[in-house]
This record gives sequence, structure tokens and C-alpha cells, in this order.
Amino acid sequence: MSPADRYEAVVDAALRVMLRKGMAGTTVRDVAQEMGTSSGLIHHYVSSMDDLLAAAFDRAAGADLDATRVAMAAGGGPVARLAVFFTVYARAEKDWAFQLWLDAWAEAARRPAVREISYRLNVAWQQLLAGTIRAGVCEGALVCADPDASAWRILSLLDGLTLQAVAHRVAIDRDSVIAWSSAYAETELGLPLGALGQLVSRAG
Repeated sequence: MSPADRYEAVVDAALRVMLRKGMAGTTVRDVAQEMGTSSGLIHHYVSSMDDLLAAAFDRAAGADLDATRVAMAAGGGPVARLAVFFTVYARAEKDWAFQLWLDAWAEAARRPAVREISYRLNVAWQQLLAGTIRAGVCEGALVCADPDASAWRILSLLDGLTLQAVAHRVAIDRDSVIAWSSAYAETELGLPLGALGQLVSRAG
């Protein structure tokens, strides 16, 4: 392997371990065992465990963001793209991604590199939503005086509900996550009651 390929393999191995053991439980030794190599080789390719965990999280969460952008781009007008955003965001098969976010937020206070990546990606999600809202305002489909603030409020509610569903499984079901968050978005964006929810149901 070239040095670049070897580094990519180390990051991939770290991500596999993180998905099994969580970010806090992942060690250099775990990654080395995953690759069938020595801890020394891992240290050769990464400057710190903090940087390695951040790179692995960036790879997984960044790919999830990119996939959402692609799905929204094919969604039609701004309101239809919002429906795609809600539908894709809370799918059950993405539980692993939300578990990674839970881990990243928990570790951010102690790991500067993880904090930097989680902040950057969180802002990117907010900007994706805010940009869609702006487009809707420009087209006259949405009413919103402050798309950035609305995007933060909508995203925060959606994050909180989805993470509750992932962490606790039973307390809040996914239908409620979608129904409550889309209903709140309707009030934020001047949409008729149920307008976004109906599109979300169709997109799902």
C-alpha cells in the first residue's frame, strides 16, 4: 500500500471499531487488531487518537451529508426538497449515523479535533436547510424573516427528537419524529397545516 492508501485503511478500520464499541471505547490497540497489525503502525500514520477518531467521524458523517444533498437536489422545488430532508434525516437505517453523532457530541469537550469536525458538519447541515428555506422564500413558497435562525430551530428539534428515538427506542417513535418536526417547520415557514407532512409521507 502507498502511504495514502495505508492512512485510508487506518481510518476505515477506526470507523468499523467505532461503530461496534463507540468513540470513547475505541483505542489504538483496537484499530491495530482490526487491521491485523501493530499499534506502532497506527501511530506512524496518525498524530493522535483524537485526530484519528475525528477523521473517521468526518468520513461517515460527511458521506451522510453528501447523500442527503444529492437526494434533495432531485427533489424538485424548495418545499419538496424540505420534505426529502425530513424523510432522509430520520430513516431507521441511519441509526448508526445518529449514534456516531451522540458519541461525537459526548467526546467533543475532551477532544478538540472531534469538536472541530462536529461543529463544521453541524453548520453544514444547518446551511443546507437554510439555503433551501431561502430558495423557498425567493420563490414565494415559504415565509421566513430569518432563514438561518429558523434552520437552527428546526434542525435542533429534529436532532433532539431523532436522537431520543435512537437512544431510547420506545419513548418516541419515528412517525412522531416526522410528524412533530414537520408540523413545527410548517409554523416556522408559513406553510398550511399538514402541507409539509403530506409531502414527507409521499417521499417516504
